[in-house]
Amino acid sequence: MYILYISSLKLKIKLKKQIKSQNKSQNSALLIQVIIIKLDLNQDLKDNVVGKMIERTLVVLKPDAVQRQITGEIISRFEKIGLKIVGLKMIWVSKDFAKNHYKEHLQKPFYGFLEQMITEGPVIAMVLEGIHAVEIVRKIVGPTEPRKAPAGTIRGDYAMHSAEYADANKKAVRNLIHASDNKESAEKEIKLWFSEAELFKYRTVHEQHTF
Repeated sequence: MYILYISSLKLKIKLKKQIKSQNKSQNSALLIQVIIIKLDLNQDLKDNVVGKMIERTLVVLKPDAVQRQITGEIISRFEKIGLKIVGLKMIWVSKDFAKNHYKEHLQKPFYGFLEQMITEGPVIAMVLEGIHAVEIVRKIVGPTEPRKAPAGTIRGDYAMHSAEYADANKKAVRNLIHASDNKESAEKEIKLWFSEAELFKYRTVHEQHTF
């Protein structure tokens, strides 16, 4: 009797066999065991490859998004394509925290404008999980400068600032949202913004269709 079942995304095979006849050779039983082990190993390799495609990324809805009260619309865009929120909170960023987050821009002439913008009001920070999450989120968000962001992206649909306009008015570009630009940045930023206790593992009813 062969029993096939699936558990924790891994295909496992249990073989129960009652040998009533002594004509079954030991070699046949060994061959069956070898096939089963090989199947398990192949599935483990497949699960490992698929697992690496499931990523987490940081998204921060900046003070302009919060104050314009469009955070719900923005968040729904990520949820509608199947990205899963595994961490979410509202915080008011301090100047010291801003320096950590924008560390690579500290010596740039526009850093003061960035700090002023990100600390002027509360932000909503969240961690999104999904297939190729970093790339997908960046595609939905659009280019940094709203003026150049295509219609259909968050920045293209909800903002119109340009770098030229921001420079002339001595302010940061109002582009609503921050999203990690690569996997390495995502890992660092998630650790900066969230503790392990603030991140959750769960399944949604949509995952059979979107994952």
